[in-house]
Amino acid sequence: MRSFYLNARPRRFFLLGSTSVSRALLLLFAPAFVAAQNLPVLGDADRSTLSPLMERKLGEEVMRDIRRDRDYMNDGPLLEYLNNFGNKLVLARPDVRGEANFDFFFFAVRDPVLNAFALPGGFIGVHSGLILAAQSESELAAVLAHEIGHVTQRHLARMLGQQKNDSMIALASMLLGALVLRGSGDAGAAIMMGGTGFAMQRQLSFSRDAEREADRIGLAILGESGFETSGMVAFFGRLQSASRNYSDAVPAYLLTHPLTTERIADIEARIRDQRYRQHADSLDFQLIRARVRVLQDTSEKGLRDAHLVFENQLRLHVKQQTVAAKYGLAFIAFKQNAYDKAERLLTEASASAAPAKSSLALSDLDIEIKLASNRTAQALKLIATAMDEFPLARSMAYQYANALIADKQLAEAAAYLREQSQLYRQDAEIQDLLAKAYAAQGKQALQHMALAESYALTGSLPAAIIQLEIARKAPDAQFYEQAVIDARYRELKERWKDEQEDTKNR
Repeated sequence: MRSFYLNARPRRFFLLGSTSVSRALLLLFAPAFVAAQNLPVLGDADRSTLSPLMERKLGEEVMRDIRRDRDYMNDGPLLEYLNNFGNKLVLARPDVRGEANFDFFFFAVRDPVLNAFALPGGFIGVHSGLILAAQSESELAAVLAHEIGHVTQRHLARMLGQQKNDSMIALASMLLGALVLRGSGDAGAAIMMGGTGFAMQRQLSFSRDAEREADRIGLAILGESGFETSGMVAFFGRLQSASRNYSDAVPAYLLTHPLTTERIADIEARIRDQRYRQHADSLDFQLIRARVRVLQDTSEKGLRDAHLVFENQLRLHVKQQTVAAKYGLAFIAFKQNAYDKAERLLTEASASAAPAKSSLALSDLDIEIKLASNRTAQALKLIATAMDEFPLARSMAYQYANALIADKQLAEAAAYLREQSQLYRQDAEIQDLLAKAYAAQGKQALQHMALAESYALTGSLPAAIIQLEIARKAPDAQFYEQAVIDARYRELKERWKDEQEDTKNR
């Protein structure tokens, strides 16, 4: 969903599977279905078309497909940083969760364009290009705070309520057009143009007001969370410069955001009388930017280009820049399987960082190097320390499980992962690791049962059903496991049947 992008360039890299498209469109086109659920109507009449529950469900549907896309950056340290950083903004003003009390999830996608977007239900994405373009944490915070403002004010639901059927048609077209694959850009643009024209013209003024409202809320969040409010002005100025490269090619009716110059003038007027507050960037900000620069393009050319950037960065002789550059060079060496070189550079980066507090990004790469070079005992010691320092870091849970499996502690790995699967029931990666542990033990039935859960969590019900059929035929399937398989098989078959009915009736 790209209704509330910071700029007007259409995002064109996600493709919803046909079933997911039908489910998402059903949510948009079926207010009668919403009413049938006897859900409470929250907020003003404009928002009654899409309840908070249905808004969240729509966001989850889109997120399932985003997570399967090759450009979704499923990187532990990056996700950990974005969610810690984003939720710091949320905690500064808990009321931003709004009437729906949304849980926010922040993620990144691989794209060089300066952009960010808010999906329905509290899912906020940023492009890798935006992370690299942000020159300070205050600038990054400005972007995330703006998108939080969209979620808080439930702009999608209000747009649906204001324009009713016209906006549903437009938003459905945007959903299909904005989520097509990168290689199908022309088709995506055609879908968007065909469905939006007149309806989007009617929504133009509302969208502009929504952007201004998100700016105002974002500015308040910035101030209360200790960041520089001038960061919003600085970043929008950078956005204005970048957008000149492609804004002329965008159809006028897609320019639903106010001119950047107007937004900058409005923000400058609001902060004119505020006392200047300086915010010191964290080391993690620089480390994550270095990590994103490598992850954005891992081809040989991409790694050479990143290497050149880090070499130039070293010449600045600025402490945090030096640490980040050495970390980036270590990460490049790791990607090139030069583990000794990677370890040497990482040691230099850690030494340069002292006496700064420990960093998840530094610890994670150290563990990756140890595991890749088959030093599992050392990796397990590092993980134990990191789990004490970062007890809530999901990436450390994955590292621990991988290390146990690599160290042939298969029973311990399976027991740990079963415990994690009970604590984090929506975590597909835990199920994948559990399947890996069972496969190493030769437990075929349990392996395919875990894979079925992973597929079910990512919305691939047909694949989940096939895995259960394989598990049922496994020679080591016991009576109890057969009963569990049969019950789960019937449940998933029923869900798949319901989804097919949704497709027919949409």
